[in-house]
Amino acid sequence: MTSATLNMLAADKLNGNNYASWKNTINIVLIIDDLRLVLVEECPQVPAANATQTFREAHERWVKANKKARAYILASLSEVLAKKHESMLTAHEIMDSLQEMFGQASYQIKHDALKYIYNACMNKGVSVQEHVLNMMVHFNVAKMNGVVINEANQVSFILESLLESFLQFRSNVAMNKIVYILTTLLDEL
Repeated sequence: MTSATLNMLAADKLNGNNYASWKNTINIVLIIDDLRLVLVEECPQVPAANATQTFREAHERWVKANKKARAYILASLSEVLAKKHESMLTAHEIMDSLQEMFGQASYQIKHDALKYIYNACMNKGVSVQEHVLNMMVHFNVAKMNGVVINEANQVSFILESLLESFLQFRSNVAMNKIVYILTTLLDEL
């Protein structure tokens, strides 16, 4: 775990009263570290002795991702909750159990993500890359909680959130009707 990840997890340990903000934090960490797959994909079957390399690698990748995601989740729980869930083998099992214990509908997480997206303004001194990536994380959190924001609207939200120093760039996009995908926009900025 990186120190930034540890700081995020330590700052918002789940204690029962903060489930919505905790779930948002853990989802962001899992997205950033490309571990979310263990919550949305089933574990590939254990490969047979004659299985292809690709099949073996897919299984190994999922198992490694699950171990890491499970460690992140357990590290972000209060001592009592971590003890209760440490016997569970998959991150998905732990998240389902916590959802059952504390979860209301994902309304609050969805609301917080949308609020961030609608009100986002790039801060002076922050790199444009960092700002855009942060926006993309919030788009993913919203998507995971049932909100569909198409890519064209995501680009619009990002353009509107930029500093005034990007006014010429935004005007050029509007006047020339330039259509960007997120990765191309990030490269152009």
